[in-house]
This record gives sequence, structure tokens and C-alpha cells, in this order.
Amino acid sequence: MAARRRRNADTPAAGAPGEGAVLPADLELQDLYGAFAAHGLDDDDLDDAAVLVPPVTLPSEAELAEQAKAVPMIGWALQLARWTAPHRAVDEFGDLAGPDRAPAARLLGLAPEQGDAPQEAVVEAMRAWSLACDLDLVEIGTTAAGEHVAIPGPDLEQAEAGDAETVLELWLTAAGIVRELAVEADSQELESAEDAVEADEADEDGLNEVEDARDEAAELLDEALQVLYETTAFAEPGNETVPLGVLAALLVVPEGEEPSDELLGDITDVMVALDPMLADLAELGVLEYRPIDPELFDEEEGEDERAEPTELDEAESARFGLVRLTPLGQYGIRQWLLEDGYDAPLVGDLARGDAAELLRGISEAANVLPEEELKVWVAGREPVAAARELLAAARGTDAYAPMRRLLCHSALSLLGAPAEPAAREVLDDPELGGGARAWLVSLGVADVPVPDRAMALWTVVDAFAAQLLDTGGDPDQLRDLVTELPVTDEPVGYFGELWRVEHPYTADVLEAVGELHPDRAVAKEARKAAFKARSRG
Repeated sequence: MAARRRRNADTPAAGAPGEGAVLPADLELQDLYGAFAAHGLDDDDLDDAAVLVPPVTLPSEAELAEQAKAVPMIGWALQLARWTAPHRAVDEFGDLAGPDRAPAARLLGLAPEQGDAPQEAVVEAMRAWSLACDLDLVEIGTTAAGEHVAIPGPDLEQAEAGDAETVLELWLTAAGIVRELAVEADSQELESAEDAVEADEADEDGLNEVEDARDEAAELLDEALQVLYETTAFAEPGNETVPLGVLAALLVVPEGEEPSDELLGDITDVMVALDPMLADLAELGVLEYRPIDPELFDEEEGEDERAEPTELDEAESARFGLVRLTPLGQYGIRQWLLEDGYDAPLVGDLARGDAAELLRGISEAANVLPEEELKVWVAGREPVAAARELLAAARGTDAYAPMRRLLCHSALSLLGAPAEPAAREVLDDPELGGGARAWLVSLGVADVPVPDRAMALWTVVDAFAAQLLDTGGDPDQLRDLVTELPVTDEPVGYFGELWRVEHPYTADVLEAVGELHPDRAVAKEARKAAFKARSRG
């Protein structure tokens, strides 16, 4: 599927520590997002095409398989496949023969046992039959006598037994089919273009319009699904439902802008275009969807109301459509992204190794939820042993070492007071002592010795360097930190000490202070100190 693309902000040039810090934002995009090499994008394209897919939490494959089997269309396809045993007559197109269509609808509970089967029930049963054939749950063949027959497919028994891999593969195939059919059936531009073709009014340009309309509908649906994937990844449990108007606005309105009258009209158009496509995907359990109330189109000033659903009360807003991505939907979209070469991690992927792998992985990952990875890693571990392992992994003078120490501090907070003995063991460590003391003080421990001046200054530089790494040097996020530096009334003396600190990020920290500190005198001294630190190197 086509992932959403975000413009990558300009970042300073990369370099070794002491020569211009190597920040995560400075790394080559192909190193951060390996997918683009597979997609044939050149270096110019990469700057404008950075895609970050947030980590998600999914149920186990066994749970997902149970949810997939509970999807009515999947269950019906399995029932019909079993019903063919040992074989059942079909027509030359592989469809159920006429006499079997009403019984098929009754088998699925779509029609009453007695009397005629409603046409709608027969149509629904035939849709389920078509899906069973598409999934190879049913195989079509011809007997020696020339009769067309259907028999159960080879995967039926495993699917009925609930084999997770088989069931999820079937569901994913079915979801892909429905996704393609939704795009083809519900693109209004496509329908009008096809009408022109049927009326012999279209030439090659008309056929191209058909293809263009199909591509546009597919791109719209893909982008909508990824927005839902992202919002679900960051949503608090129970808050995953998104009003259709909000979803459309996220697709239409540029970030940071207010919607104009023209954009409000575009939002309405996108809502109307997405409505039938989302309804189709809901049938396969990709999402839960409350469609747009059709009566809205007959009400006065309906167009204006549709353009601004967020201004209505909750009940009225719901009439404009509500959508929630299911765990199955998250699984499906993630598989589509992976198939297209995008990095789509799961929460906990980085927490499977030891502390060194954990801290290194979080520090270097482009798309990660650090707090969630740390929670997964510390869960169930003995606090003192876990803290010792984390502290040992936090040591170092490489480019990511400050970030590892920041993460170590966060992990210690998750472990809590039981980890105190491990922190006390490193109080005199030149790299860990300052942070360990600060963490113990935050716990309310009263007998923590004050660090000497050299350790205190080194820790200031290290903590600021970690924030540089964590924020990618974002000035808005660093400005408050800069103003909180204990410069006192003697910036000359303070920076005279700070530039001598033996830390790979000393010059970078001083340069950031020089650029961002609101006091011009302080900023000037910081820049002078940064020059001295660079010259020393």
C-alpha cells in the first residue's frame, strides 16, 4: 500500500562527536527508512518522502485468528466450502447451480428454513461462495463425464481447526480482495468514466481516465487507512474511534493550517468518497464503521453541516460517520506495509534482547515509543539485577551514549525504589554517578552525597546532549532547557569551566546554548566557550 509521506525538516550536517554531533535526524534517510531503496527513490526524492510508521501493539496470532474466523464472510466461506464435500455441481463459471443457491442461503442462516429465499439472501450467499472460491477454500474441476463440480480446498481442514497461520493468510487475502473491489466499485469518477466507455464515447483518453480514477481512489483509501493506523497507535485504550469528518480533515488540511471554505468542501467530498469504501472493509472486520446517515443529504443546509461535523454535539456528529480500526485491521495494514518494504514495528520488538540491545535499539531507531519498550523490558525482572544491567549498558563515549543514559534513567524510574542498591554502586562512576545521584534524590533518598564540581559539570553536558539527541536539536523543545542552566550571574566563569569538560558533546551543547539562550550576554559567552572547546579538539 502507498504509505503517507512527510516532508523531512532541514537538519545540520552530520559529523563525528566533537565535529558536529551525529543526531538521529542527521542520518541518511535510507539508513532510517530502508524501504525507499526498494522503491527506487533517488536521493532527491528521499528528502521529501520520509515515512515513519509508529509501533503498534497487536494481540497474539491465535487471538487474531479467532477474530478472523468470527468475521461473518469468512465463516460463511468456510461453511460453504465444507458443504461442497464430497463434491457439488456448479455451472461452467464455477458458480453454484440454480437449485443449490437457495439452500446455500438457508445453510448460512440468511433465509428461513421454509418458503422462498429472499433475493438479497441469495445474493449474499453467492458473494460468500465467490469469496470461498477466491480463497481456494473451494476448488473447481470437471469430471470424466464432463460435469463441472466443486470440492473442498486443501486448506479447509487447517482453517476449520483454527490454525493461526492458515486463517490469517486467508483473512489477509480476503481483505486485499475486498479492498480492491471497494476501490473499483465506489469511485464516483470511475463509474462516470466507465459509463462513457459503455456508451462508446470514450477513446484511449477515456480508458486512461478510468485507470486514473481507480488509482486516485486507491491512494485515498490507502492514506485513510494509514491515518487510522497512526491514530490508533497513539490513542489511549477506548479512544480509538475517529469521526469521519476528522479523518477527512487529516487527509485534506495541511498540518498547522485552519480549513478554508474551499478545504471544507474538499473535506465533504472526501467523506462522501470514503463512506462506501469503509463500509465494504467493515464487512471483513478491517474496521468498525457507522456510515453517513443518508437522511443528511435531504436536510436543509446539509452540505454546510457535513463540512463542519466537529461543531455538532456528539449524537449529531455521529451521523456524519464514525470509524474505528480493529486489531485485525491493524494487523492487515501492517502486513501490507511490510510487503511494500516499509518498517512497521511492533511494540516490544526492541525489548527482546539484553539491556545493551534495548538501549542501543531505542537510541538508534527512527520510529519507536521508548517508554513502551522500557515497560516491556523491565516487566517481571528483578529490580537490582535489571538496574545493574541497564547501568552497565549506559556507559560509553560514543555518539549515542548520552541518549542511553537518559533512557537508563527512565528505566530506573520504572523499576522504582527496589533498584536503589544498584544506583548506589555507581555513585563514584564518572559517567553514571551524577545521573544516579539525581535519580536517588528524585526518590526522596536523604543521604545522597553531593557530586564534586567536575562530575556535576560533566553531568550537565551529558544531560543536555541527551536532549539534543532526543529532540533532534529542535529549538522549540530545547529553549526551556537552555534557560534553566545554572549559569548564575557569572556566565564568564561558568562557561569558563564548562568548555573544559571532557565530553564528546561539549562544543555542541555550548553552541546550542549560544543560539537559544534569551540573555544576549549569556549567549555570547556560550558561543565564545564553544569556539574554545572546538579549538581544543
